[in-house]
Amino acid sequence: MSSTLEFARTLIRQASVTPEDAGCQDLIAEALQPAGFKPDFLTYGEVRNVWLRRGQVHPLLVFAGHTDVVPTGPIEKWHHPPFDAVVQDNILHGRGAADMKGSLAAMVTGCLQFVANHPDHRGSIALLLTSDEEGPAVNGTVKVVEVLCNRKEIIDWCIVGEPTSREQTGDVIKNGRRGSLGGKLTIHGVQGHVAYPHLADNPIHRAADIVTRLATQTWDEGNEFFPPTTFQVSNLNSGTGATNVIPGQAEIDFNFRYSPESTVESIKKRVNALCQQVWTNYEIDWSKPNLPFQTQSGELVDAVSAAIYAVTGLTTELSTEGGTSDGRFIATTGAQVIELGPVNRTIHQIDEQVAVADLDKLASIYQKLLENLLL
Repeated sequence: MSSTLEFARTLIRQASVTPEDAGCQDLIAEALQPAGFKPDFLTYGEVRNVWLRRGQVHPLLVFAGHTDVVPTGPIEKWHHPPFDAVVQDNILHGRGAADMKGSLAAMVTGCLQFVANHPDHRGSIALLLTSDEEGPAVNGTVKVVEVLCNRKEIIDWCIVGEPTSREQTGDVIKNGRRGSLGGKLTIHGVQGHVAYPHLADNPIHRAADIVTRLATQTWDEGNEFFPPTTFQVSNLNSGTGATNVIPGQAEIDFNFRYSPESTVESIKKRVNALCQQVWTNYEIDWSKPNLPFQTQSGELVDAVSAAIYAVTGLTTELSTEGGTSDGRFIATTGAQVIELGPVNRTIHQIDEQVAVADLDKLASIYQKLLENLLL
């Protein structure tokens, strides 16, 4: 078995369900320290983070990722225990195999091979790892970035190991992400008996009308780099539990994934206008937005694309679709940020898996990327 596969299996066996790290960062630090990477562990609340850096000069290339994974779901539905890291028919099975312990293992072995071949490379290499990416993301990468900014450690290029590939490793990379804006809409009605609706006002009926208007809006058309803004409801809560009672309140959790063609302010204004067309007795508790980011074609995009082509022969596709990532926190520093990882077909699912061959391929891409930028 390859060293990348073996290390990925070791990491998967640590049941690091968010916000737990379960010792993953210690294992990564132990692997990299002999190659000159110095660890700086930063803990906030129950979240562990580590900054591992080799060298003190610019340019600084950073690999970023997370050691936490999402919950397994019903374990009895897995064909292989989610933390056993079983390899069968050249497929590695386990929670985190694709998102993103496979990428972490590839980062480690790619960096180790590059340093062994080029111990006197120019610039510096670092890894920024957190156990708070799959959770609230308030005590993880965003806090480490604040520390780095205060210490004047400036990141030039960053590769986030999110699983970006669609069919083959390297066929798609993310050079940006849409913003995210969520909220809770509370609609106040009048409770009453279902047989006397004229004496009540059903907030569920109001909610249905409001959601229809929000869901059928064209918020924007996107642009050549970003898909259009989308609206989705994630939770709807109402009712007393009785079948003969009109409830007095309904709550709707919703989320926008928005392109730069819309702004937080414009979305909020339009949501309020649409709600008021239906009902005025409501309130919205907006969450803190995550801003969109984009890395234009240039030094990092070219280096990543060339590395993928050299290893796989693929001409990669640039994309900004999908969810958010911790890249949004790093991009605010002015760093060029790209996301590159394995095939994302099974992420967060029962029986998450990754092809064994893709792990070595990804490690080779990361190594070639280092060569393109630091030699």
